[in-house]
Amino acid sequence: MKANIKLLIAAGMVALTTSCTDLDVTPEAQFTEYPTSEEAIEAQMADVYFHLRTTLGRRYMEAQALSSDEWVGISFDGDYADGGVYAQCSLHNFDATSPCTGWYSEVTAGITKANRVIMNMGGDNADPENIAPARAMRAYYTWILMDGFGDTPILDRLYGEDEAVARAPRAEVAQWIESELKEIIPLLPDNVDVSTYGKPTRYMAEALLVKLYINWPVYTASDVTAYDAAAYSNPHLNDIVQLCDDIIQSGKFSLDGGASGYRSKFWPNNGAHIKDFIYAMPYDAITAQGFQYCRPRIWRQARKDSYFGCSDLGQSVGGNFSMTPEMADLFCLEGDERNDNILMGDIHMYDGTTFAKTDNLFTYNGEVVHLDKTIRLKWTDADNNAHYVEYGSPMTDYPADCAMLNTGKDVKGWSQGYKSVKYFVIPDDFKNGRNQSNDLPIFRFADILLTKAEAIVRGANATNGETAQSLFNQIRTYAGAPTLDHEPSLQELLDERGRELFDENWRRNDMIRFGTFESEYGFHLKGFPTARFDKECRLFPIPQDVLNSNTHWQQNAGYGK
Repeated sequence: MKANIKLLIAAGMVALTTSCTDLDVTPEAQFTEYPTSEEAIEAQMADVYFHLRTTLGRRYMEAQALSSDEWVGISFDGDYADGGVYAQCSLHNFDATSPCTGWYSEVTAGITKANRVIMNMGGDNADPENIAPARAMRAYYTWILMDGFGDTPILDRLYGEDEAVARAPRAEVAQWIESELKEIIPLLPDNVDVSTYGKPTRYMAEALLVKLYINWPVYTASDVTAYDAAAYSNPHLNDIVQLCDDIIQSGKFSLDGGASGYRSKFWPNNGAHIKDFIYAMPYDAITAQGFQYCRPRIWRQARKDSYFGCSDLGQSVGGNFSMTPEMADLFCLEGDERNDNILMGDIHMYDGTTFAKTDNLFTYNGEVVHLDKTIRLKWTDADNNAHYVEYGSPMTDYPADCAMLNTGKDVKGWSQGYKSVKYFVIPDDFKNGRNQSNDLPIFRFADILLTKAEAIVRGANATNGETAQSLFNQIRTYAGAPTLDHEPSLQELLDERGRELFDENWRRNDMIRFGTFESEYGFHLKGFPTARFDKECRLFPIPQDVLNSNTHWQQNAGYGK
C-alpha cells in the first residue's frame, strides 16, 4: 500500500459520509458550532476531495475514452455487447440511460458535499482560506458537468427540499467558474508535498483555469453547434501563458519520471513523488477503491498465465476496449518511450515486479497471441455463415448487424485492435474486485507545457525565452522521441497531446477544441449503422434519472425530449 494513501485515508475515516443523488436536497449541519482544529477541517474535507473516486475510476473514463479516437468499444458474439452501451459511445449514438453517461448525479453530490462543508465552517462568515479548498473542488466538479453536459446549475449554496434548481447557460457557468478560481487561487496552499497530494492547491486551481481558458471559445459559443475550430478566437491566450508561467516558474514540478522514465508515472506505485502530477486522484486497491482502467484494456483471455507476469489475476478481464487504428498510428516515433505502453503485434510478457517487458512472448493454448491493428467486424448472413468486414472498407460493406461492433468470440475476435499496459496491474490489486492502486493524473506539468505551446501557436506572446518549439521539444526530449526543427503546427500539437496524454480523459476535450470530434475515426464512420455526426453530440445527453428528478429541465438538443 502506498504511504501517501495511508495519510489521506486516516483523515477520511471520520469524514462526512452523506451523499445525495438529487439536486434538491435538504441539508443538515453536522455541528452547531464547527470545530476549527486542523484535524476537524481535514476530516470534513476528505470526503469532498475523494468523492469522485468511483466515477473517475470507471464511468467518466468510459464516456471520455470511447467517444474519442482513442478506443473502440467492441463485443464478442454478445459477450460485452451489454445492450450496446460501449458501441453507442464509440458511434456517438449516446443514450440517456447509458451507464457511460450516468455519472451526473454523482458529480452534483460532490458539489453538495462541498457546500455542506462550507456551511458547517461558517458560510459567508468562514475564514476564506479555510473554505478555499472546498470552493476549488466545487468549481472542479461544476467544470466536469459544464464540459460534459453544457448548461449546468450553478450550485453555489445548499438548496431546500422544494426549491427548484435551474440550469444556467454554459457561458454563464464558465464565467462563474472563472470568477471562483481567480478569487481563491491566492488563498490556496502553494506547498506541493505528501500533505497536499490529491488535494486542491494553488497550482491545481491554475491548471483548471488553464483548461477553462484554452476551451473558452467552445464554452462561450452561442450554441454547442456554433463553435468553429477554424475560426478559433480567444481573448484569454495571454492569460493562459501567464498561468502556465506561474506553474512552470514555481519550480515545484518537472517532467522527470524517475529512473524508469515515462512509464513509471502510471505504475501501481506512483504517488506524490511523481513531480509531473499537479493534481491526481489517489487510489488503493484495498483502502481507496474504484480505479478500474486496466480491465477493459486487457486481452480477453489474459487472466491466467497473464502477460503481467503472474499465474492468475484472480478475476476475469474484459478486453472490450481496442485502440482505434488512427490512435495506434500515433505511437510510431523512433525511440519514443511512450510506445512501450502499447501492446502491438505479438504480446510480450512482463516482469511482475519491475514491470519491464521481457523477450518472452505471451501464448494462449500454446500459440503466440498476435494483435491486429486493423479491426475486423463479424457479421452473419441469412444462412448463418460468418463473414468479416475490415475497417476502412467501402460503407456499403457494413451490414446493419455490425452496429454492436462484434469481432467474434474466438482468438481472432479477441485480438482485433491494439491494447495498453499504461496503467499496469499487479495481482494483489486485481484480486480485490478488479480494483487497482494506480493513482489517476488529472492535471500534469506536461500538459501545461503543451498548452502554453498551443496558446503561443494560436497567437499568444512567447515569454521567458520559451517558444512553442522549445516547449514542444521538452516533451519530445524527455520521452526519447525525435525533436522538431520548426514551430509545431496545430495538427502536430494535437498528435503530441494524443501520445503524451493518452488514456487520461482529455482526448474528447481536445478533439472538440481542435475540430476533429465529428471526423471519421474508429468505426465512427459516415454510412456506418447508427453512427452520428451531429455537432450536438459534443455534449452528452442529460441522464434520464436526472430529468425525472428535475421535470422542468429540457433534454440537450439532439437527444429527444
